[in-house]
Amino acid sequence: MKKFLMIAALLPVAASAQTGKFTITGKIGNLDKPAKVYFDYMDSNGAGKEDSAVVVNGTFKFTGNLTGIGNTRMSLDHTGEGKPHSIYAPGADVIYFYFGKENIVINSKDSLSNARFTGSKVYDDFQAYNKQIGGTIMDLTKAANNAYSKATPEQQKDSIFMAGLNASFRKSIDARSEKQYQFAKSNPKSYFALVGLSEAAGSKVDVKKIQPVFTALDPKLKQLDMGKELQQRIEAAGLTSIGSVAPTFTQNDVNGKPVSLADFKGKVVLVEFWASWCVPCRAENPNLVEQYKKYKDKGFEILSVSLDNSKAAWLAAIEKDGLPWAQVSDLKGWNNAVGRLYGVRAVPQSFLVDRDGKVIGNTLRGETLNKKLAELMN
Repeated sequence: MKKFLMIAALLPVAASAQTGKFTITGKIGNLDKPAKVYFDYMDSNGAGKEDSAVVVNGTFKFTGNLTGIGNTRMSLDHTGEGKPHSIYAPGADVIYFYFGKENIVINSKDSLSNARFTGSKVYDDFQAYNKQIGGTIMDLTKAANNAYSKATPEQQKDSIFMAGLNASFRKSIDARSEKQYQFAKSNPKSYFALVGLSEAAGSKVDVKKIQPVFTALDPKLKQLDMGKELQQRIEAAGLTSIGSVAPTFTQNDVNGKPVSLADFKGKVVLVEFWASWCVPCRAENPNLVEQYKKYKDKGFEILSVSLDNSKAAWLAAIEKDGLPWAQVSDLKGWNNAVGRLYGVRAVPQSFLVDRDGKVIGNTLRGETLNKKLAELMN
């Protein structure tokens, strides 16, 4: 395996626990109203914040207090169509980066995507880290999309050709994960060692591989929220494995009443992690409704845990999708206590628990779930 070089003076860990002020000033050409920049970020304590700024004569500015290092998504709505459009629309002008308690300047003639950053050592170190691991997920996705766009119409309709493109993309993702793992091994004091190891671990943690590298990280990194979350994910790999007794939990329902997994003792329970904003989750809900009606009287229950942080959006999705079973959430988004207990890093995610409280399936949905329920309930 190629030996990875150390990046000199890469983000002293001691700085990660401090709180201070940051300023981000942007200049994007001559853009003006109704152009608007949306700024969502999370600090080293896992606290999420949202902000926005109208672009006036190409300029915008954000200021605030930050604990440790910030992880952000910034999107530019060029035409005033709203935040969702600025993030999810085809060709959206959206960037992801890390920043510190610094005076940062962003400059570009036309877009955030082409912006140049100055004044941020954290951002410079983030770029150095990305260079070592082969780029961001956005970079790899862009390359895959470019390869698709260069294909002929006939190739784009060819299932074998498309399977090859997908295999190539997956290979690049796997190669990036391995480089992240190697970076973490070689740079145990770097903040980005923790970032890389957390991403490389994924939702199905290989404990034998990840645990030793995590143990070797600087103790101060492991005390950060990201470090604690990764530790929980490593532990959850054993707690939620097939045959293990499902971790018990209690969380409030839509009316503020506590609901516990223990309340469903003696029944087959699907612990379903979802969110109102999750398109695949919402697409699966009709099937869950059908299965619930079919097997409810035979001892089947669903306990849904929402990773929403907006109660209004959560309740609206429940009503619109007609979900009659128990729904709980602490409205802390990705920091949902049950989600962290179960090591959930992506939704939809589910764990099927038998009448004895043991995990007998995970990530079951669609026909895979239907067949499993038919076996159990019939």
